Amino acid sequence: MKLLLIGAGGREHALAWKMAQSPQCDKLYIAPGNAGTKNCGENVPIPVNDFEKLKAFCVDKQIDMVVVGPEDPLVNGIYDNFKADARTKNIPVIGPSKAGAMLEGSKDFAKAFMQRHSIPTAKYKTISKANLEEGLQFLSELKAPYVLKADGLCAGKGVLILPTLEEAQKELREMLDGMFGNASTHVVIEEFLSGIECSVFVLTDGKDYKILPEAKDYKRIGEHDTG
Repeated sequence: MKLLLIGAGGREHALAWKMAQSPQCDKLYIAPGNAGTKNCGENVPIPVNDFEKLKAFCVDKQIDMVVVGPEDPLVNGIYDNFKADARTKNIPVIGPSKAGAMLEGSKDFAKAFMQRHSIPTAKYKTISKANLEEGLQFLSELKAPYVLKADGLCAGKGVLILPTLEEAQKELREMLDGMFGNASTHVVIEEFLSGIECSVFVLTDGKDYKILPEAKDYKRIGEHDTG
């Protein structure tokens, strides 16, 4: 099989390293890739959101499967784009549709989804400049520390955990003023939950599914979360 892996980060290096070991992999391309991925396959200088160039490349190289690493092209609809094009509709794209990717692309959407389907989640409120006072009041009703999350994608950097109410109220205003660009035009204020975080990964085609090994995220640098 000829495979195309989309992305340029450490996640893609790990994926490329493992994909290249498969006996079913005859050729691995990575777009755009990085210094590490070039040791696993062939880097291709195509940006992750340039869907037209990616599709043309797949047609030209007769790609058998596309694996999408980053959230950004998924949220922008790469799966749907490939399926809507007669040239690429039969190429399997490993990643959710634009609608499915909203669970990652919008924290407000994800929280509302969890509430709607009775999935346990921390108490929250979504705030914009239009209801700032409501947000400040909600913060005063919570116990420290205070959690502020930019609604949109921030490459893993859009969450603040503040020790005091004064800091939380100040940072809420700054987030809404563009601290994270368009990603923080809406901010999700969340009740703080203490404990170990695990990520559980599931592959599904919409009917069948396979649960992959879970992983633990270490959010703060330094022993005992001192960073």
